[in-house]
This record gives sequence, structure tokens and C-alpha cells, in this order.
Amino acid sequence: MNWQKNVILAAIGVVVWLLVVRWTDFEAQFESLPVADQQSQIPVEQLYNESAPSISTLPVLVDDRPQLTKLLVDNQKTVTITTDVIKVTIDTLGGDVVETQLLQNLDKMADEGGQPISILTRSSGNEFIAESGLIGANGTDTAAGRPVFSTTANTYELADGQQGLEVDFVYNQGGIEIIKRFEFKAAQYQIGIRYIIRNLSSEPWLATFFGQFRRDSHQPETDSSTGMKPFLGAAIREQDKNYSKYDFSDIDDKTVKTSLQGGWLAFVQHYFVSAWVPPQDEKNSFSLRKLQGNDIYLMAVTGEKINVSPGQTGEYKVDLYVGPKNQDVLQELSEYLDLTIDYGFLWMLAKPIFAALQIIQGFLGNWGWSIIILTILIKILLYPLSAASLKSMAKMRTLQPEMARIKELYGDDRQKAGQEQMALFKKHRVNPLGGCFPMLLQMPVFIALYWVLSESVEIRHSPWIIWIQDLSAKDPLFILPLIMGASMFLMQKLQPAPTDPMQAKVFQLMPVVFTFFFMMFPAGLVLYWTVNNLLSILQQWYVNRQIAAAVK
Repeated sequence: MNWQKNVILAAIGVVVWLLVVRWTDFEAQFESLPVADQQSQIPVEQLYNESAPSISTLPVLVDDRPQLTKLLVDNQKTVTITTDVIKVTIDTLGGDVVETQLLQNLDKMADEGGQPISILTRSSGNEFIAESGLIGANGTDTAAGRPVFSTTANTYELADGQQGLEVDFVYNQGGIEIIKRFEFKAAQYQIGIRYIIRNLSSEPWLATFFGQFRRDSHQPETDSSTGMKPFLGAAIREQDKNYSKYDFSDIDDKTVKTSLQGGWLAFVQHYFVSAWVPPQDEKNSFSLRKLQGNDIYLMAVTGEKINVSPGQTGEYKVDLYVGPKNQDVLQELSEYLDLTIDYGFLWMLAKPIFAALQIIQGFLGNWGWSIIILTILIKILLYPLSAASLKSMAKMRTLQPEMARIKELYGDDRQKAGQEQMALFKKHRVNPLGGCFPMLLQMPVFIALYWVLSESVEIRHSPWIIWIQDLSAKDPLFILPLIMGASMFLMQKLQPAPTDPMQAKVFQLMPVVFTFFFMMFPAGLVLYWTVNNLLSILQQWYVNRQIAAAVK
């Protein structure tokens, strides 16, 4: 977790602390006030099911030997397949996917010279590849070596108007013809890998599919996000948990294993995900481990045995996804895979917020204006809670002169001053705590929206107006943060000042502190907070006028 995420959490903590302090001040003065004592217990779930059958031990492949890696790379042939959304490089040795470029997702804005993002890569100092093969009795991938496939060409391209493309990698194993077919579809990041085994021999053929991500611990260059430190690591579905995530440190000293029907294995980074999705109607085994003595992590899946009788043809199909975290696509690909879009502990609130934002954007065609409309809708939805808070603060504001008189009259006698203030509140039917709880209840909405704006790839590099050309990046001119700070200052002027001098000073500094904090956060989040502040000012001004007129 980086300092920017800590900053916003600290800022939220300050707001909550100030509310709690004001509450406890009155509570300490009057013992008759009820005290709520609520406890919440978080169940501790077992991360690894010891009863699960052990995963088949994968062989130590040739390229697991660091001393041979450079020699192999220099002598291997690669095949390139290009569609409308992805460019894939496949090594003929083993048929591994060694590089993927997302053609419609740039590392920077297009006018800044942005280039397609590489997710899988095999380069100097960076290694992240998707290996796959056949192991077991008649498997082609062993510690002794791996198959060298042949193809009809070195480059393939999905033509305009073409809906799909199939590329066959062929290997002859004695009397066995093995076709490793890569299937691509237009506008999709999903790669189908189909093994076709034609047993032309007189003996049965038996093997097991394996797929694994082989990766070092380098940080993706694309993770230049502000406001948060996104999760980087492996994620799997386990028997008793739909979404379990492990960063590199979690698997440094232990191997994680599980086995279940269906399931998936993913490597998660900000905005993008790479995932193996084996057959969902079969039992599959998954493991996460680190190669001893190397900065290499292996995240593997093995399927059920493939048995092909003499004279028969057998098939095995698995999906490899390398692309953006599109919620609808991931959900369709495999159950719970969409949880890799990590909305945090408030996901049950964040999902409907994002769904609403998507609907609005579908009409407006602009994510910036959609955020503004969503903010207005949230304000309207929470108005009953906000109204109670605003009325309480407005009444408190009208009583400020009388409260100041009481404080001056009783001086250092805080207990007597508190009693007189409480009598004053009772006389005018004012609850000094009335504004606290509604404000606290709005906090989950803000936190959920924070994660939505930070995790949604749809908003990445999305423009709003004039100077805001990327809502996922900070405001280049800092105009929005300055407006936000000014709105916080104005909002404080419409609210009653804390009676405690220390609290009053903290409140005065908050607009300045928040302004500097928000200069480093995504413009989309600052836009939400600014609009929310402006709407709160209008509400508070209107309520203040109503209360003032009623008092007269």
C-alpha cells in the first residue's frame, strides 16, 4: 500500500475522528446518553484445504534451468498472430505464449506517443509467459525436453470482416499426430487453446494438460496509477472461497494447492488480468509456488487425464484470457472470475454503483458527465439522511451566540457549561449528535465509488472536458483540486464552528490539507468529491435560510 492510499484513508479517518470527538464530548458530560456497543466478528477462513487431493507434480522443464534460458531464446522460432485487439507471439518450442500486446490499450494517451501495452513478455529483465503442454505417461513435455511445433507460416492476421482465426501448431510423436490449435475471435482477448490428438498407433495414449504462468516479480510499467497501490499477484478460486488472492510474499516460502470442479487461475494487475480457465465440467488442480533460488513464480493448473484409444481422436480445450478487466466478459468466461476486479470489502455496494455509472455513460457517451449525474442521483437518494444532518447543523448555527455566552459565563467549568448547553438544545429541540450518524452513513458510498473509479478500466484514459483528457490521471492544471478546496472552505462557513479551539483549528486546516492531497488523485475522483461538495453547499444554504426564517 503506497502513501497516496494511506493519505486518503487518513483523511477519511480524520473526518470520522472529528465526528466521534464531538459525539464523545457530549457523551462524557451526560452519562444518561445511551452508548452503543457493537461488535463485529470476521470469520477466519482456511486459505488452503488440506483435504484437497495433491496436484500432479509438473516436470522441471528445460527452460526452468536458468543457465539454458539465453541459449534457447536465441535459437527458437516464434509465430505472430494479430487480431483487431491483440497481437500474440507464440514460441514454436512448447507452443508457449511469450508476448501479448493489447492494441486498443495504450500505456499513455495516444497524443503523448502511447504504445500498445504488453502484458505477457519475455525480454531482458522481465519475464511473464504462459506455458502449456502435455505431461504424464505419453506427454510431450518432460524434464528432458519439449516438443518443437511446425506451422505453415510465421505470421497470421485476422482480416477485416473476418470473425475468427485458427492457427495450428503441429507435432508428430511417433504414430501420434498432435495439433495445438490457437483460436481467436474478433474483438475478443480470449484465446482458445485446443489440443487435438490423433492416435494412429496401436497403443492407447495417455497424458494430462498443464498450463502455467511463469513470472518474475517485476512491477508492470503500466501501473502508473495515482491514488492507490493496486494489487499485484495471483488469484484463484478455492473450494471454500470464491476469490483468494496471493501476492509474491505469500508464496515465497510455501506452495499453495487446491483442487475443485471448474475453477480458474489468474494473475492480477491494475486494470488488466491474465487467466487460465480450464474445462468447467471437470475437476482441475491448481498450485502457486516459487522456484527455489530464483526470482521465478509458477502459477499452474492441471486438468483431468486425456485418454485416446488406438485409431481414435481426442480433444482438450482450455481458455487463456489476457486483457482488460471487463466485468461482463470475465463473468461470462468463468463464475467468479469477475471478482478479479477488486472493489474491496464494499463490493456489494460498488457493483451497483458501477452498473448505474455504465447505464448513464451509455446515454451520455462521456464518463465525466456520467460521474456528475451519478453524484446528483446519489445525493437525491441519500437526501433523507442528509436533510437530518443539515437541519441539525443549521439549528446549531443559530444557537452559536447563545452557546458562546454560556461558555464565557462558566469559563473553565466544562461540566456546568455542558449542562447548560444541553438544556439549551433540549429547549430548542436540537440534537447535537444529529449530524454525525448521517454523515458517517455516507462514508461507505464514497469509499465504494473510490474503488469503482480506481478499478474500472473503462474509465482509464477517458476524457471529460478541455484540460481533463484522462479521468484516471491527476488534473494536470490542478484546477479541480483548487475548486474542491474552495468548496470545502465555503461549506465550513455554512456550518457551525466547533466549540473546542483545537477542533476548530483542525477544521480550518482541512480544506488546505485536502487540496494538496487531491492534487495527486485521479481527476474522476476529485470531480465526484467537488460536485458532492457543491451540492452540499446548495443544500446547506437552503436549509440555513429555512431555519433562520423559522427562528425569526
